[in-house]
Amino acid sequence: MFVTAAAATFKTSFTSRWRMRSPQPMAGLHMSAASPSASMKRKFFVGGNWKCNGSMHSIKELCEALNAGERLESSAVEVMVAPPALYASYARSLLRDDFAVGLQNCWIGKPGAFTGEIAADMIRDAGFPYVILGHSERRHIPELRENDQTVARKTRYAIEQGLAVVLCIGELLEERQAGKTREVNERQLNAVKEVLSDEDWRRVVIAYEPVWAIGTGQVATVEQAEQAHAEIRSWLEKQVGSTAAAETRILYGGSVTADNCDELAKQPDVDGFLVGGASLKPAFLDIVRSHKTKAAAMV
Repeated sequence: MFVTAAAATFKTSFTSRWRMRSPQPMAGLHMSAASPSASMKRKFFVGGNWKCNGSMHSIKELCEALNAGERLESSAVEVMVAPPALYASYARSLLRDDFAVGLQNCWIGKPGAFTGEIAADMIRDAGFPYVILGHSERRHIPELRENDQTVARKTRYAIEQGLAVVLCIGELLEERQAGKTREVNERQLNAVKEVLSDEDWRRVVIAYEPVWAIGTGQVATVEQAEQAHAEIRSWLEKQVGSTAAAETRILYGGSVTADNCDELAKQPDVDGFLVGGASLKPAFLDIVRSHKTKAAAMV
């Protein structure tokens, strides 16, 4: 019954709502000779990764809850949700136009005889501006095991097709315990740097997700998160350039909730969040509202 009703809603609204919601990865930014972290105003970004969750009924309910929240100020915050690919068009047909909708993954290259895959060309053609790549689950789940080079190839091709990429990086628990957080993050970034031009980084949003804090209820301390983000920005400064360091948004993703988002948002190098489980609940809007905490902290 729920599926039938939801499908009817989808059928009547899809045509009028189908259109590209263009990403603005670097909108409203200005260069400064001072410290990028201290002086830049990067537009806050909150991404909701719905992973392999949802049904027609539950997605309809969630979209209705999100639509009931206050309208988003385009100059202050950018919000993107990534449903399972099968439900992406349906979610877009239901959501207000101030929510962008993206995909969670794509194939490494052109369309062709690759059963079960979705090419970046198709994502762009269907009107979705964003794709999440390199998520820790795709890197570390045994059945998937994407390596750094695979993530880099996907990133390059997605950008070539005009998509904006949320590029996920992060370390395992044993790597953090061994003091290798920076080494791991930079290794993953270096693989992508090898295949991108400096200009390409304007279409990249980096999401730092400590793997040990994803879905575990653990969260990096505010100090740990800021240190990792500052190190990533330092890498951008040295390896890509001052413009990339100043303009690239770096998100935190590791058991982000309405309870911890405000303290994290106050950090100078935290430019938003990539949210997992909490994005499946109406409280996701509380995390979105942390952009106001960020704005107040920058005054």
